[in-house]
Amino acid sequence: MIILVFPEGRKGKVAKMKVVAFNGSPRKHGNTHIALEIVLEELGKEGIDTELIELGSEKIEHCNACYSCQKNKDRRCIIDTDNVNDHIQKMIEADGVILGSPVYFGNVSGQMKSFIDRVGLVGRVNGDIFKRKVGAGVAINRRAGSVATFADLNFFFLIGQWIVPGSSYWNVGTAAKPGDIKEDKEGVDILQTLGKNMAWLLRKLAE
Repeated sequence: MIILVFPEGRKGKVAKMKVVAFNGSPRKHGNTHIALEIVLEELGKEGIDTELIELGSEKIEHCNACYSCQKNKDRRCIIDTDNVNDHIQKMIEADGVILGSPVYFGNVSGQMKSFIDRVGLVGRVNGDIFKRKVGAGVAINRRAGSVATFADLNFFFLIGQWIVPGSSYWNVGTAAKPGDIKEDKEGVDILQTLGKNMAWLLRKLAE
């Protein structure tokens, strides 16, 4: 719980906040999962509820550009054979969202790409439903490609009018075998700083 203290003359209130993270890696307990947990741990220390969803293990259909979401205006994708609409609802209800992806051929994973294509379009054609929520991307590579992947995640946030916090460097990490991210000391520091900055921004927006 976060206690918000208002100036004299205004009533204080308790605001419960939540951040949902989506792991775009098919490896449920790989380095992207661990990286997201590092960020969420910092948010938890600030009293913010968190949830980590293993997106990469789901079979997510690609966007078929039918624009039914624009016609229906119901904040849903017409494809209802996967969990994307449930995830959209979680994002609507959350105060902040983190998208994490490993680097696959210099970009996000296929699951993450299909996810942001569909969620992004639903958000845009329904009046930018994620406008002014807090969003952040995290990219993990073995050797290269993390900056391009990080940029692709930010394209999703910025076109949807999300507010994106920074860190002490771009939100990237280097790892190969599961668990190697913990050995990337600068990467861990970046992720921890991201969590702290995200918590600070959420508090400021709630004032």
